[in-house]
Amino acid sequence: MTEPTDRDPASTEAVAERRDEVVARVADHAGTIARELALLHGGDYGKRSFETERGEWTVKYEAGALQFLLFDGGRTETYVVSTKHPPDPDPLATAMEDYDAFVAAYNDYVGSLSGVLDDVADEFPEVASTESVVAERDRVLGAIRDAADRMALELSRYEADEYGTFAARVDGTRWELKWDVDGASYLRVGGEGGIYLLSQYEQPSARDVRRLAGDVSGFVAAFNDHVEDLDAGLSTVSLDP
Repeated sequence: MTEPTDRDPASTEAVAERRDEVVARVADHAGTIARELALLHGGDYGKRSFETERGEWTVKYEAGALQFLLFDGGRTETYVVSTKHPPDPDPLATAMEDYDAFVAAYNDYVGSLSGVLDDVADEFPEVASTESVVAERDRVLGAIRDAADRMALELSRYEADEYGTFAARVDGTRWELKWDVDGASYLRVGGEGGIYLLSQYEQPSARDVRRLAGDVSGFVAAFNDHVEDLDAGLSTVSLDP
C-alpha cells in the first residue's frame, strides 16, 4: 500500500485568478462589439459569426448586452464568455491566440458597410391623402347608421327588450342587425365571418361600403315588411266574446 506523501497539493488559485482577469477583459471588449452589432442590426437580440483562419467566432447578444462569445476551432468549442461557467485555462489560451484575428474580422465586416447607403435616395414621392375617401365613406355610413338606429329603436320598442337581433335575406344574402341600449350594435352582411357594415370596433373598407350600400334599401324594405306583418297579425285580434 502506497503511503501518503507529505507534499501539499498545488494551488490553482493563481491560474484561476488570471483566467478570470482575461475573461473579464474579453467580456468588456467583446461587449462593445455586441452593443455595436445590436445598434447596426436594429434589435436587442441577435447572433453573428465571424470566420478567421483558425476557426469561427460567434457573438450572441440579448437586450444589447453580450450573452456569449464562442470560439469554434474545428475540434473543440470554447465559450470564452458565457453566462454559465468560465472556460478551462488551456482552451481559453488557445482561443485567445486567435482573438485579435476575430476583432479584425469584425472590423472588416463593419468596414465593408461603409458607404453602402451613400447612393440610396432619401427623397420619395408625395403620399396621397385618403381624406376625401374617408369623408365620403363616413358620409354613407352615417346615413346607414341613422337607418339602423331607427330600426333598433323600433325593434326595442316592439320587443320590449334592450338587446336583440333582426335578420333578413337580401338577394339571397343574410343581413343581421343587432341592437342594444345605445341603438344599432352592428349590421353584418353574410352571416358568421361576413362583413360588418356597422360595428363598434372598426370601419369597413370603402370598397365594401360601395358594394353593399345599394342593398341597404332592400334590408330596410325587409324590415318594413316584417313590421307590416306584425301589424297585420295584431289587427286580427279581437277581444269580443
